[in-house]
Amino acid sequence: MKPILPDEPEDNDTRFRRFLDELRDDFQLDHVAYAGVNPISGKQHGHMTYGVDWSAHYMQNKLYEIDPTLIKARQSIAPVDWTRLDRSAEFQTVFRDARQFGIGDRGLTVPIHGPYGDMGGLSVQRDCSDREWELLIPEIIGGLQAAAVHLHDAVIQSDPLTRMLNSPNLSTREKEIMQWIAAGKSQQDIGDILNISHRTVEVHLRSARQKLHALTTPQAVGRAINLGLIYPR
Repeated sequence: MKPILPDEPEDNDTRFRRFLDELRDDFQLDHVAYAGVNPISGKQHGHMTYGVDWSAHYMQNKLYEIDPTLIKARQSIAPVDWTRLDRSAEFQTVFRDARQFGIGDRGLTVPIHGPYGDMGGLSVQRDCSDREWELLIPEIIGGLQAAAVHLHDAVIQSDPLTRMLNSPNLSTREKEIMQWIAAGKSQQDIGDILNISHRTVEVHLRSARQKLHALTTPQAVGRAINLGLIYPR
């Protein structure tokens, strides 16, 4: 199970860092980092579990401008396994420096393309053997993808202007059905509860997914929760 961003009153930097710490520990990783861009506010966001020395070195030397893990992720909708990247000059430069800080080149970046032109990437890293990596990724990839969307949406919606401009207008019935989905009910269950057909339930779900710019119902539920349209159960 992926961690959930805490609701208690604390600043966003603390919330997001705590989320990454829990994600790292739950999935037995060495480090987790998030980077994203909000085109509405013009802000760039970055949160990571790396030490301050590497973080400072990375930013001061503008390695983000040549980092192939980020460049490839911006061009992809599928997770980017670092082991499959070309060992280009840029790759060698970034990871030569990273090794000086005890950071290896075994990792994965999950791209997130948001509904408003926003983009982000959740990167994870672990020093281990080829076999350990091959066994680990299938076990955690689903959770990582869900966590990536959850965190990215929360970061983007933490900006008040973005939240105000991009709050979808879900109908009362759509919110009601989404709330039941969040509670773990099936479409058939919801149809029985609301005394409507399961086909009607699907029509409302499809509409809600479109309004939330979500590819799947779980993604739509996550976005609705982050927007405060429904509540986690």
